[in-house]
Amino acid sequence: MKKKIAILGSTGSIGKNLVKIIENDNRNLEVILLSARKNYKELLKQAKKLNVKNLIITNKKSYYSIIKKVKNSDIKVYNNYNHFNNIFKKKIDYSMVSISGLDGLEPILKLIKHTKEIAIANKEAIICGWNLIKKSLKKYKVKFIPVDSEHFSIWFLSSKINNEDIDKIYITASGGPFLYYTKKKLSKVKISDTLKHPNWIMGKKISFDSATLMNKVFEVIEARNIFDIQYEKLSILIHRQSYIHSIIKFKNGMIKFVAHDTTMKIPIFNTLYSNKIKYLATKEIKTQNLNKLTFDKIDFKLFPINKILDNLPERPTLFETVLVEANDKFVDLYFKKKITFIDFHRILIKFINLPVFNKYKNKVPKKINDIIHLSEYVRLKIDNMYI
Repeated sequence: MKKKIAILGSTGSIGKNLVKIIENDNRNLEVILLSARKNYKELLKQAKKLNVKNLIITNKKSYYSIIKKVKNSDIKVYNNYNHFNNIFKKKIDYSMVSISGLDGLEPILKLIKHTKEIAIANKEAIICGWNLIKKSLKKYKVKFIPVDSEHFSIWFLSSKINNEDIDKIYITASGGPFLYYTKKKLSKVKISDTLKHPNWIMGKKISFDSATLMNKVFEVIEARNIFDIQYEKLSILIHRQSYIHSIIKFKNGMIKFVAHDTTMKIPIFNTLYSNKIKYLATKEIKTQNLNKLTFDKIDFKLFPINKILDNLPERPTLFETVLVEANDKFVDLYFKKKITFIDFHRILIKFINLPVFNKYKNKVPKKINDIIHLSEYVRLKIDNMYI
């Protein structure tokens, strides 16, 4: 029997990688649903390749465009995520959610009850809405698999280990394009410079988060949430080569780590085949690469993310929504040339430390609207202050 699959966000880089993997094993895999926000041409191309009969596209203009294209076919197209009951007649085997931003949280919560396994590649949903996701996973007995290479490798290493046996988890960071810059040199960087990641090809937002190391702040929060582990057991190591994705030091003295080439295809492939042996063609190990692996500590004078990490609440709260939305807005202001790179951390830290946000360190989101309303408030406050 074929493994039944849904992919939300199939036209992004994660989704495209998964589609390619499925193409190579279509005898054993059947895609029930694909979704996208805007790119209806790519979505339709994927649907035809994989013979998918259900599509969701949330942008209105794109929805009306694709409706015309499928008029004489048996493909059903929906324009929101309220139709899962119509699409899934029974639980499917595996779902991938790679919708970006907080827009991904609501579809995740709606999808969980329709799937046996769910792989999530959405930082914002895991950071801001993990307690809602976790509650739903438990209620519907759904297996969760993280997709980010760092969290997948931690999950891979620790799935049969008690947290009490772990001494430290190290999340590795490439350091982005400005790792060895001086403050003077940082003050002169251009927008184009922030997009030149040394190891990965990524979108604008994640490339900038990598340049500021804010992506690692978010990954630490994700790890705390996913693995229910204290912040004191989580640390970041600069690893320029991006070959080692996480390291776990155990209390018995053993150290384990996961290494793989700088491609997301590997963790994506392994989320899909977590219970079944399948083989992925990868590059041969090059000893000269292994001999050049380096690790270092973060220069907190250049990248003062410690001022954020040291002030995070120990349990998931609404404060993470303040941080995520503030970062999002200030990244947007940077690309609009309203703020400079050298001022980014100072402005972000000053904003999230405003007295008005202190109360959210003690408030837990009880429903999705708590997160949505707070994110809207943060964006509005920044608009009033900086625009």
